[in-house]
Amino acid sequence: MTSSFIEASGTEAPGTNLLATGQRVIRREAGALDALADALGTSFVAAVGLLMAAKGRVIVSGMGKSGHVARKIAATFASTGTPAHFVHPAEASHGGLGMVAEGDVLIVLSNSGETPELADILAHAKRFGIPLIGVAGRAESTLLRQADVAILLPDVPEACETGIVPTTSTTMTLALGDALAIALMEHRAFTPDHFRMFHPGGKLGARLLRVRDLMHQDPPMVPSDMAMGEVLLAITRSGFGVVGVADAQGHLAGIITDGDLRRHLDGLMSHSAGEVMTHSPRTIGPDALAGEALALMNGRKITCLLVTEGPLAIGILHVHDCLRAGVV
Repeated sequence: MTSSFIEASGTEAPGTNLLATGQRVIRREAGALDALADALGTSFVAAVGLLMAAKGRVIVSGMGKSGHVARKIAATFASTGTPAHFVHPAEASHGGLGMVAEGDVLIVLSNSGETPELADILAHAKRFGIPLIGVAGRAESTLLRQADVAILLPDVPEACETGIVPTTSTTMTLALGDALAIALMEHRAFTPDHFRMFHPGGKLGARLLRVRDLMHQDPPMVPSDMAMGEVLLAITRSGFGVVGVADAQGHLAGIITDGDLRRHLDGLMSHSAGEVMTHSPRTIGPDALAGEALALMNGRKITCLLVTEGPLAIGILHVHDCLRAGVV
């Protein structure tokens, strides 16, 4: 039998129901996010204001599924320039409260707003005057009543038909954390260069590398009147397979590549660098993204780019430099 499902007589294939369930869950959660976006108001603005005014760190806490979401929110804050970390509420009751200090801002997540493990960390916030942002799904909950800024999640059903599995509630909380982090990031004019400082490794860091981070300084250059016999020696010494050609003022005038040598094989040694070079070569600036440089080299089927500032060549970038750094 080739079918993946066995159809019972007079009933739909089980796969049809599974697909419908998946679609229902995703649409229900998407609808919850729409409701959350519509519900954001002055409390969101006030929460961002508290976070911007913090002299210390952002402490995010929650229990169970809310705890997993809190960890991700703390990581997002930290990677976008806002010092933050997660504190487990149960561990806070056994010494972890020392990680929450004056000058910090506390974000506490709980869909019910009545999670008993939060009691000690809420009391600690009150005792030391630590601003508290509460996020919950019940307006009269203990968490939102004690919070300095209370963010109420919209009253929407969970994605499961029984309504007992945290799904839409955790999705909304996660999106709310992203919204807070991005609002802070944009207010502080957090740039890709800042982001790269917090992501020096992996694909994210590689994608944000600049040409100046990878280029070789002191590019191989020869004067335009140099005889080709000497130019060949310079190309060999450089190890890049190319040399830039400078005019009388030291400005970049051209480049000599393997292709140029092949095109002038007949009588090559009787020529000067200026007679063999390709005029106005393709170059790139030091502040361009390395990915842009790699795309340019791949598109033009070349292996090197001279890096220029104004009329001067200040470096050279080889395609292997990009690949070694993980730029793709």
